[in-house]
Amino acid sequence: MADAHPHPDDDAPPVRIPIDGVLDLHTFRPSEVKDLVPDYLAACRERGIASVRIIHGKGTGALRDTVHAVLRRTPGVLGFAVADAGGGGWGATIVDLVPREKQATPLRASTPRPLL
Repeated sequence: MADAHPHPDDDAPPVRIPIDGVLDLHTFRPSEVKDLVPDYLAACRERGIASVRIIHGKGTGALRDTVHAVLRRTPGVLGFAVADAGGGGWGATIVDLVPREKQATPLRASTPRPLL
């Protein structure tokens, strides 16, 4: 589980979010999404969860657009799409994550090869 503050101005203690592949954004403010989504996805990858459902609701689509913008620039995201009708339709997004073991490793400094 991860700690999150659904409303940081409140004096309430942080809420424990289960890292189970489903993130419901209904209890969070839109301003929190930009940090929350990448952190949650990183926690899922650490646990070997390769597919995540983010529930953003249907509404006007503004939160969905924000989530999609965040996903486009989040490392470790293989792809994403609006969920099918059984998964929430356009009120949810399914995210496919790069498996943890497939993550690119940093290049190591090596001795240059002699030119032939």
